[in-house]
Amino acid sequence: MASRIGAVSATELTNWQAVSGGSINQAWQFRYRSHGFFVKFNHAARYPGMFEAEADGLKRLQSAGIRVPGVIAFGSSGAFTWLLQRLIVSGRRAVDFEEHFGRLLASLHRHSADGFGHVPDNWIGSLPQRNANCDRWTDFFREQRIDPLLREAISLKLLPPDAAQYAERLFSNLENLFPSEPPALLHGDLWSGNRMTGEDGLPVWIDPAVYYGFREMDLAMTRLFGGFDRRWEDAYREIYPLTPGFEERVELCNLYPLLVHVVLFGGGYADDFLRCLRYYSGVK
Repeated sequence: MASRIGAVSATELTNWQAVSGGSINQAWQFRYRSHGFFVKFNHAARYPGMFEAEADGLKRLQSAGIRVPGVIAFGSSGAFTWLLQRLIVSGRRAVDFEEHFGRLLASLHRHSADGFGHVPDNWIGSLPQRNANCDRWTDFFREQRIDPLLREAISLKLLPPDAAQYAERLFSNLENLFPSEPPALLHGDLWSGNRMTGEDGLPVWIDPAVYYGFREMDLAMTRLFGGFDRRWEDAYREIYPLTPGFEERVELCNLYPLLVHVVLFGGGYADDFLRCLRYYSGVK
């Protein structure tokens, strides 16, 4: 790893500090000469290809004009894999931070592809995320987002068996619930913890789970856990107006991140997921 940044040996890497790497990674920041770096590690056998997929996602965002931590390299050492990035120096948020974020997100969503998915499989948290190319969003949402995780949650007894019946009723009506829109490049895991503030006070995006999908998936997730000033939505809509009915689709879109949290954490997320599932399946 040291050679990837020009160091002759690891002894030249100084000022090591342990930092938060989330629930599945160990992470440190360090310095080499006058430059700061960030590296995170996890178990290669448990999360195969995770950092390669993350690097791919970050590069896709960067190519679309989004500022992300620069990816230097990824690799493996023994039982561990690692991802090496440039360190983001945090600053104080600019007064137009949210507006800037909204404009960037709208610009990102203008990037399209020939189908939904359309990127290599990656990860959402510690769960594998399939992204096989699909012509219709409703098929993709059913086959690669809701159905596989729903089956897993039921098999783990995190959800009751009748959740599958509610889901079938939902699936039969998806064409009436989702408007027809072109595939949009998504961050894919857009909660407030995945936005940082750069030294200049403007947004830096981290930890994506990218794919081409229905753009309201990103927008809806910003409301799931809070932490976003709604000014960004006004800036977004000025550039890329939303199809009427967005407010009625927010919880529909959030079925997927809620289901991810059911599988990962169980508890109250199951109640929230079932409430939304019953509503959109027509069960009061």
